[in-house]
Amino acid sequence: MVRLMPLDPDFVADCPYGPGGLLLDEILEVDKDLGRLVARMPVHADLPLTREQRAHPVQHPRHVNGGLMVHMTGMLGFAHSYYVLGLRHADGWIGYGGRIYRARYLALAPPPEPLILSCQTVKQRVGAKQTFVRYQFEFRQGDKVVFDSEQSAMWMKVEAEPDSAAPDLNP
Repeated sequence: MVRLMPLDPDFVADCPYGPGGLLLDEILEVDKDLGRLVARMPVHADLPLTREQRAHPVQHPRHVNGGLMVHMTGMLGFAHSYYVLGLRHADGWIGYGGRIYRARYLALAPPPEPLILSCQTVKQRVGAKQTFVRYQFEFRQGDKVVFDSEQSAMWMKVEAEPDSAAPDLNP
């Protein structure tokens, strides 16, 4: 099923990163049958790392930093786990990148046109406490592919010890 939707407040609250790290503003497509998710990322001069660039219009134009693109594969993987796999951070699920098999930076992504980020399952193994997913990512700006990669992640259900409280990392 394909549908358009703005970011659900429950999804934002479940994310292990705050809005300054999530950086998505809209989910554009969810297709559980195909294992596909598409989202939109605004592109502006105040993005993390982008704001720190010593930009020059010719020698180093402002653009989405390559490290930020890799970070966004993690955010898209999180969105995929939430919407496609039904895994919730609040229920103890957390994912970690496992391997970057291939990553290609094909063009600079300058402000202000947003990026359209797609994530497609290549293969997966789903278990009660661990789920392995291999993803194909493609980031487009307009009609141009600016980044693509194939990566894997492991999603694990972490159970809290009954007599231990999780530390408050955000006092």
